[in-house]
Amino acid sequence: MTEMLTFPVNIPVKVQNGGLFISRGIGTHPTRKLSSHELIYVVRGSLSLQEENSRFDLHEGESLLLFPGREHKGVTTFDADLKFYWLHFDIVKDIAINNSQQNNPSLQLNIPQHCKVRDRETLLTLFRLFLYEQERGGNSLDLFLILLLEEVSRTWPENVEPGGPGVALAYKARQLITTQFHLPLGASELAERLHCNADYLGRVFRLTFQMTLTEALHKQRVAAAEKLLLANTGNVADVARLTGFNDVAYFRRVFRKLLGITPAAYKKLYCREHINSQ
Repeated sequence: MTEMLTFPVNIPVKVQNGGLFISRGIGTHPTRKLSSHELIYVVRGSLSLQEENSRFDLHEGESLLLFPGREHKGVTTFDADLKFYWLHFDIVKDIAINNSQQNNPSLQLNIPQHCKVRDRETLLTLFRLFLYEQERGGNSLDLFLILLLEEVSRTWPENVEPGGPGVALAYKARQLITTQFHLPLGASELAERLHCNADYLGRVFRLTFQMTLTEALHKQRVAAAEKLLLANTGNVADVARLTGFNDVAYFRRVFRKLLGITPAAYKKLYCREHINSQ
């Protein structure tokens, strides 16, 4: 008989329903006042809504949170190219929250009412999974809602403009790190190649990817080192050299810091020789 793990899951939100709206270029959003929250995410086209005295012009890749008890309405006729996901949900106020949860800020989501979503593909995937779960009558809708709200809360920092020169520079730096990690590559070398100030590059990179240039470089080099170790490509010193680490001892420290195990132990644990005798 299979043993079962059972535990309670208390989620402070409750899904009502959700869907995908595809415009035919006619009509406008109705005027109404809901008793629930509504999350809207525009996939394509544009949508203009007014909530009480505030107007919101949504474009592709932007989300809007409408609040209960506030009248909202469409401002213009539906855009012919408009396509957006919508989801109605309630905040459950009678779920008990213990002291450790109250004192843990990582459990609190700060969701802007109107924002440009940072990772569109992830949000689209979550909406598709949500609708699939809703269609089959599953019990995980509230979990998907939490994931959706968490993804919306990952907005661009206020001092970094999506698509602006700072973000473009950060992405160029990441591209160099991804493709040329095996070469001597630090903040000064990256800044020189991108013709910018090293401090500025480090700042916009950290704001864009929530990690420093050094951390990104280490992650890329260690990921490459893992593949070489699994492929049994040379000894640890060879792997360090091939992935851009000139100091083997430093390579060991970084590898252990990121993976919790030394390169030699990793190779011994995961790499096995398979000898065919026939």
